[in-house]
Amino acid sequence: MAKKVSVIGGGGNVGASCALYVAEMEIADVVMIDILEGVPQGKALDLQQSAPIQGFDAYVTGSSDFAALEGSDVVVVTAGFPRKPGMSREDLLKANADIVRNAAEKIRTHAPNAFVIVVTNPLDVMAYLAWKTTGFPKNRVMGMAGVLDSARLRTFVALELGVSMQDVHAMVLGGHGDSMVPLPRYTTVGGISITELLSPAQIEAISKRTANGGAEIVALLKTGSAFYAPAASAAQMVQAILKDQRRLLPAAVLLEGEYGMRDLFIGVPIILGGQGVERIVPLQLSAEEDAALRKSGDAVKKTIAELGL
Repeated sequence: MAKKVSVIGGGGNVGASCALYVAEMEIADVVMIDILEGVPQGKALDLQQSAPIQGFDAYVTGSSDFAALEGSDVVVVTAGFPRKPGMSREDLLKANADIVRNAAEKIRTHAPNAFVIVVTNPLDVMAYLAWKTTGFPKNRVMGMAGVLDSARLRTFVALELGVSMQDVHAMVLGGHGDSMVPLPRYTTVGGISITELLSPAQIEAISKRTANGGAEIVALLKTGSAFYAPAASAAQMVQAILKDQRRLLPAAVLLEGEYGMRDLFIGVPIILGGQGVERIVPLQLSAEEDAALRKSGDAVKKTIAELGL
């Protein structure tokens, strides 16, 4: 029997792009779910009709009924309002909390055995809310953050050095926002740390651009936010779970004392495989890196407190 991936918010840009990437990977059939009647059905049919050209055999369907979640192996939550120019992720808090809470309740009812990947912003807090609402074990709920932030860092390093993006590996921890913590020491090109290849000024500029990566795109688009890279990041996490790849990736997960923090979701390195979050990987951080991560954690904690969770 084919695996099943459901995308809540499948009518939006992030959701539809994620559905496309997962279908093209041929790792699961895909259901696109959205409250806008006709939109997920239409986009799913359009996407399905690209299959003969793109060469994939996954089935793609759309629905406005959350009962379509039944039997899902993985549910990706992308539903929510996008950021607008000048809007911080925290501004989205109240607007998106109700959406994610409702989605989590529907997942708990119709897909009680699924893994959940949250993409909705503010991401770390929405992942925490989804975990609280579903009541699922901590290994089955996670937020897509570090994969995207690391991809942005990898992109900017490759562009700066004029090298293949495939040879660049990066690690970005912390909350998905201005307080994220890029780790240059753990960012490499062909195994060589960028601290050996770039000047401190170059590294600082790239790190700042990475932290501002989403806002830069919002400012350019003016009427929307990033969707290709976030969707690809979520799809990579889906693939790691369904193919039991045991990838070492940064993701927002529940901490219970790791990195000196507890009772919050924040980006840290994990092993992601068939059991979901199989373990959190401890890194030896410098005093400066540790302080930055704890500061990021405090910002996430503050936002969680605003929801009264």
